[in-house]
Amino acid sequence: MTHVHFIGIGGSGLSAIARLLKESGYEVTGSDRALSSFALDLQSVGVTIHVGHHPRNVAGADMVIRSSAIAEDNPEVIAAVQAGIPVYKRADFLGQLMSEKSGIAVAGTHGKTTTTAMIAWTLYAMNRDPSFIVGGTLNNLKVNARAGKGNQFVIEADEYDRMFLGLKPQIEVVTNLEHDHPDCYPTFEDMYAAFQGFVDLLPLDGTLIVCAEDKGAVSLLSYARRKGLNVISYSVQGEMTINSPQWMQARALKPNQRGGFDFSAMTNAGATIASVNVSLQVPGEHNVRNALAALTVIAALGIPLQEAADALSEFTGTGRRFEVRGETKGVTVIDDYAHHPTEIRATLAGAKARYPGRRVWAVWQPHTYTRVQTLFFEFSRAFGDADEVLVTEVYASREAKQDFSSAEVVAAMPHSSARYTGSLEDTTEYLLKNLRSGDVLLVLSAGDADQISADVLKKL
Repeated sequence: MTHVHFIGIGGSGLSAIARLLKESGYEVTGSDRALSSFALDLQSVGVTIHVGHHPRNVAGADMVIRSSAIAEDNPEVIAAVQAGIPVYKRADFLGQLMSEKSGIAVAGTHGKTTTTAMIAWTLYAMNRDPSFIVGGTLNNLKVNARAGKGNQFVIEADEYDRMFLGLKPQIEVVTNLEHDHPDCYPTFEDMYAAFQGFVDLLPLDGTLIVCAEDKGAVSLLSYARRKGLNVISYSVQGEMTINSPQWMQARALKPNQRGGFDFSAMTNAGATIASVNVSLQVPGEHNVRNALAALTVIAALGIPLQEAADALSEFTGTGRRFEVRGETKGVTVIDDYAHHPTEIRATLAGAKARYPGRRVWAVWQPHTYTRVQTLFFEFSRAFGDADEVLVTEVYASREAKQDFSSAEVVAAMPHSSARYTGSLEDTTEYLLKNLRSGDVLLVLSAGDADQISADVLKKL
């Protein structure tokens, strides 16, 4: 039995690969500085996880896979190299997993986790038994990865550290393309070049699916057409910016009683024009676009669309993507992973549509200094749909602490009720004093501010 050891196993990316390998019959071990929820889930299925990093943890491993956040001088990396054990990053390894499957890779600055989850869930619900790796837990299945016996392998294609360039897809989805990860891509042109490299991975009979409403994605569509690839665009009616020979379009959007939107999806991506009705329970017009991307993949696979539409109506979302954590004393508490201005605007718009007439609080924990400084102006203008805005200090993540405070962004906000609250503890204390029945609390964080949600629910 092949023994694979993961350094940084508690992250969403590595934990998903670890689960898939465990289900495929590998011996899996791992280490991390703390036990995340993903790590605890892996322990529950028999994966041995060490808290902290030590050379002895790699003993007996046939290969080691490390997170992008793990440095070359990590003691386990050094021990593996000295022992002659191959050390891989995700990008080096994921292509091997996909090599015998029909790969479906979902990329984009926003929406890729939910779109990947929608595709995986739809194929699962249609008894296609897919393998999948998603950057968050599917609420329907309570896992972020699965080793299926079917032909499809669905994967979230992470652009950070150019991980997605190691994949082997047959179908690619690009939800949108905006500048992000300035620590990895100093300019938008750097990021765009990486996405062109992603498109270059497609074989000549491959298919690229893009959102026709996003300029960055549309430019990739044009690039793919020049290469002779099959292309399909998707959009909401009235928003399409470019025509393509094959298309998917949402029409007659209407808010429903389930908190999402009802709409009809029409496409010519098949022998004839087809139309199906869709009823979503995940909120926001951005999720209509995510669902369109999922349906376009189904159409490209030649699978009947109505069954897929029915499956999407049962999709309940992913962890930390508009995840309703609970309600107490009339206050609804929601976690969301939004950490880019476009994501924040979409999430707040979704909250306004789902909870009309209620006061919406946005608690934002900025993620990485480089992102906040590069997109400073965009962040300062992203909170128009929130009634109250609280901003914590920057979550440094992989970066060293800098002489910069998110209070500077708050000072630049035109919002009439935006406050810098600093620590998570002070933010929680302010909320407990000021929340009232009927309020909706949205905690926007890719870091550890979800602790605020837990504390507010516990202490209210």
